[in-house]
Amino acid sequence: MIRYFLSRVGFGALVLFLLSVFVFVLFYVSPSDPARIIAGDKATEALMEQIRVNLGLDKPMIQQYFMFLGNLLQGDLGFSYRSNLPVWELLSRRIPVTMSLVFGAVIVWLAIGIPIGIGSAKNPGTLRDRLGQGFAIIGISFPTFVLGMIALYTLYFLPTKMGVTLFPPSGYVPFAENPGQWAWHLALPWVTLALVTAAVYARLTRGQMLDVLGQDYIRTARAKGLTERRVTYVHAFRSAMPPLVTQLGIDIGMLLAGVIVIEQVFGLPGVGSLAVTSVAMQDRPVVIAIVLLGGLFVVLSNLIVDTLYALLDSRVRTARK
Repeated sequence: MIRYFLSRVGFGALVLFLLSVFVFVLFYVSPSDPARIIAGDKATEALMEQIRVNLGLDKPMIQQYFMFLGNLLQGDLGFSYRSNLPVWELLSRRIPVTMSLVFGAVIVWLAIGIPIGIGSAKNPGTLRDRLGQGFAIIGISFPTFVLGMIALYTLYFLPTKMGVTLFPPSGYVPFAENPGQWAWHLALPWVTLALVTAAVYARLTRGQMLDVLGQDYIRTARAKGLTERRVTYVHAFRSAMPPLVTQLGIDIGMLLAGVIVIEQVFGLPGVGSLAVTSVAMQDRPVVIAIVLLGGLFVVLSNLIVDTLYALLDSRVRTARK
């Protein structure tokens, strides 16, 4: 098990290294001039040349990359061209917002999607199954921003016109400052993100459970007199979990890199909104840091998924030795 885990860690480190090379080269060959961005349009050529020297941009590309990599390994992500603040300081303010949004939404969509999928699989062809499939189709078809605007209109704008405030339209309150306000401000974003994603999990759970419930060992478990609840949740659902775990790992990793649409719709100051602002302002160090942070989240999520796979099924770690 340790050997298998170390091999996955090594592969993840290789992926992050290749990502750092790709991102650095991509921004190195970009037409924008960091010195011009920092100094402004009216700066003299002498001033811009001095800025290039200070940033190390006058050195060969390979030397610049190893300087960049060395700083990165020490946790130095550089300084923002626009705010002149350390990039890590900017990210440290935004990461808790995105993590609060993502992990809260994960709990909601799992609580909605998995029971709907299991209920549909246990009653194929019935009204309950058709309703579950209808939910999945509608949820997958709805763009996130549309659902977010509908939620704001029905649960904020209309009640506010009648003098009732059910939910705030935007903003974020740190959990440590006020847990109740934290959850109140995130309720609409959680539900919006969860409803769309829950549809995917309902559909995936239904397909996996239908396949598992038709297996011989499930019929044997029923023949032995086990309760339907035990057969469904202990035997069948455990066998259906690996694809769900894989999908969950991918989704969490991608969303932690920045839930751009939801953060923009609800005015949340997370990593996604920082990414949009940084790209618009050509703030290269911040954009590079966000891309690498997203890659780190994806690698860590996949590492956790691979480890869970190995714990759930010993054949996985045996086959990959």
